[in-house]
Amino acid sequence: MSRVQVPCHIKGAVALQVGDVRTVQGRPGVLVIDVTFPTAGPFELQEISFKNYYTAFLSIRVRQVGSPNHSSNKWITCLRDYCLMPNPHNEEGAQDYVSLYKHQMLCDMEKVLELRLILRQPSPLWLNFTLEELQFFQHGPQSPSSAFTKWLSHPAPYEQPALLLQQALPDPDKVSSEVQQMWMLTEMIRANRTTARIGRFDVDGCYDLNLLSYT
Repeated sequence: MSRVQVPCHIKGAVALQVGDVRTVQGRPGVLVIDVTFPTAGPFELQEISFKNYYTAFLSIRVRQVGSPNHSSNKWITCLRDYCLMPNPHNEEGAQDYVSLYKHQMLCDMEKVLELRLILRQPSPLWLNFTLEELQFFQHGPQSPSSAFTKWLSHPAPYEQPALLLQQALPDPDKVSSEVQQMWMLTEMIRANRTTARIGRFDVDGCYDLNLLSYT
C-alpha cells in the first residue's frame, strides 16, 4: 500500500537530568522531543522512521482529537521503552535505521495531533544521543496499479456473453430430432425407388447406321 510523508515541525530537544548531578556530572540521561503537524490536521499515523544516534530506549506519547469521553489535551503512551540498543554500554544498534509501524503501538493511532518522543540513554559512556532523519507517514491514495491487480485477482464472471452465445445456438435436441427425420425420409425414398430396368430402344430400319456413328 502506498504511503505519504506527513509534514511536521520537530521542536528542539529538552534535556532532563537523571540521577544526582554531583555524581554523574550533570549529564542528561533523558531527552524529550515534541513533534507537531500544523499543516496536516488530524491524521492516522502508519509509520515512523528515523536513524538512531546512541539512544538506548524510546517511548512515545500521543495527543489526539478528543472523543466525547476524553479530553483532546490528554497524552497517551503508545510506545513504552522500545529497545534500540541491546546493551546501552556497547555500540550495537547505536546508528541503525529503524521503522516503527502502527501495529506495534499500544493504542489506536487515528486522529493524531501531536507526538512526544522520550529518549533514554542510561550509559555514561555516550556524551550525546538523539534521533536523526525523523519521518512520519500516513496512508496515501490507492494507486491504479493496485486496483488493477485486485481486479485481476477477482475477475468478474462473464455471464452476459455466455448467455448471448447460448441463445444464438440452436437447441441440440431439436437439431437431433430433425436430423433423425431427414435420415428416415432418405431411407424411405431409397426403399421405394424402382428397380425396373429400362428396355432397349428399337431403331427404325430406315436410318443408316453409319449416320449414327461419331466417325
